[in-house]
Amino acid sequence: MNLSVIILAAGAGTRMRSSKSKVLHELAGIPMVEHVYNTSNSLGANKILMVYGHGGDALINRCEHFNVDWKLQEKQLGTAHAVQQASTTIDDDSVALILYGDVPLTKMETLETLVNDVSHNNISLLTVTLDDPTGYGRIVRENNSTSNKVLSIVEHKDASDEIKKIKEVNTGILAIKGSYLNECLNRIGNNNSQGEYYLTDIIELAVNDGNKIFTTQVTNAYEVEGVNDRKQLARLERIYQQGMADIIMNNGVSLADPKRIDIRGELSVGIDSFIDINCLFEGKVSIGSNVTIGAGCIIKNTTIADNSVIKAYSVIEDSIIDEHCEVGPFTRLRPGAHLKNNSRVGNFVEMKNTKLGENSKASHLSYLGDSDIGKNVNIGAGTITCNYDGANKFKTIIKDGAFIGSDTQLIAPVTVGTNATIGAGTTVTKDVEDNTLSLSRSSQRTIKGWQRPTKKQ
Repeated sequence: MNLSVIILAAGAGTRMRSSKSKVLHELAGIPMVEHVYNTSNSLGANKILMVYGHGGDALINRCEHFNVDWKLQEKQLGTAHAVQQASTTIDDDSVALILYGDVPLTKMETLETLVNDVSHNNISLLTVTLDDPTGYGRIVRENNSTSNKVLSIVEHKDASDEIKKIKEVNTGILAIKGSYLNECLNRIGNNNSQGEYYLTDIIELAVNDGNKIFTTQVTNAYEVEGVNDRKQLARLERIYQQGMADIIMNNGVSLADPKRIDIRGELSVGIDSFIDINCLFEGKVSIGSNVTIGAGCIIKNTTIADNSVIKAYSVIEDSIIDEHCEVGPFTRLRPGAHLKNNSRVGNFVEMKNTKLGENSKASHLSYLGDSDIGKNVNIGAGTITCNYDGANKFKTIIKDGAFIGSDTQLIAPVTVGTNATIGAGTTVTKDVEDNTLSLSRSSQRTIKGWQRPTKKQ
C-alpha cells in the first residue's frame, strides 16, 4: 500500500502562552510533532507532508532532520484548507492519512487498523466515546439502522441540543484515497458559524456520494487527546511515562515508584535490575541484568553492564560501565568515560575521556580527564590530572599497580610507571619510572610568631 501522511502543525496554540509553536513543546524530551513524525515513519509512510504556519521558521529549524515536504498555510481558514495545502501533491491511488502535530500519543497499531480499512472511495474514521464531549464534533449515525451507518459529523458550535447529547466524537484523524480527498476538498464550503472550511464536512459528502464510512474507536482516550495548554501536556507526559514504566516492569525490572521515573529516549534494562525514585534517562541507555540505579540519577547515552551499582545522585553521560563496577554517590561521568570490570569511582569524582582499568578505584574527590589508567590502580583523594594548558589538552597515562597519593597533581603529558608510588601532595611534571617512589614535598617546618592576614577595612 502506498501511504501518504499529512501532519497538520500550523496552529498558534495561544493557550500555551508561549512564543514558540505549540507542536514544538516537548513530551518525553522531544517535540510533540516529532512523536507524530516517528509514528508516521513506523507505519512505513512513502511520503510525509508537514503543514505549517505559526512560527514556521523555528519549526523547520528545530525539525530539520525530518524527511518531510513542508507546506505553508498562510491564512488559518480551517482544517480542510490546511489539508488542501498538501493534498494536491499526493498520488491519486495512495492512501492519505491525516494526523495532527499536537496529538502525540496515537499508537501505530491503531493507525494500522485505520488505514487498512480504506478501499475505493470509502473513508476510515477514528472516533472516541467521551463522558464529556463538550467542544468536539459529534458522530451522527442513522437512526433505527442495524448497520449503525455514519451520516455526518456536526461540530459542537453548530450542533442542536439533541445532537449535543451524542458522546461518540470525531478525533479528526481519518484515512482516505488521495484522488477522492482532493475531489471532496474542492467541494467543501464555509457556510458555518466560524466561516471556516471544515475537514469534517468530507464525511457528509462521502455519504451523499454513496460511500461507506468505516470507524475505528480507540479504547484509551489519551491516544487521540490533543494538547491545548501546559496542563494537558503535563497530563500526557505522565501517561507516556507510566506506559514506559509498565514496559520495563513487564520485562523483569523493579521500580521503587513507577510514577517517579522519566524516560526521554530509548531505555533497555535486563532482568532483576532495580531503579530507585526520581531517575532520568535520556538518549539511548542500555542497562544489563542485576543492576542497581540509586535515587536521583541522570543517565544519558550510556551502557551499563551486568551486576554494577550506580549510587544516588550520579550524573553519567556518553559513558561505558562494565560488569561489577560501582559508581557514586555524587559521581559525574562525562563523555568518553569507561570503567572496566570491578572498578570503582566514589563521591565527588569526575571523569572525562578516561579509561579506568580493572580493579582500579578513585574513591573520592578527584578529577580524571584525558587519562588511560591501568589495572589495580589506587587514586587518592584530591588527585587531579591537569590535562589542559589553556590552549591544548594532553594525556596522562597511569600504568598497572600504581598508587597515587592524596592531593596529587599530574601535569600532562605524563606517564606513571607500573607499580610506581606517588607520595601525597606531589606535583608530577616528569615521567615516573616503574617501581619507584616520587615526592615533591618540602620538609615540614614551623614558623613561630607568624601572624595571620587580617581583613582590610
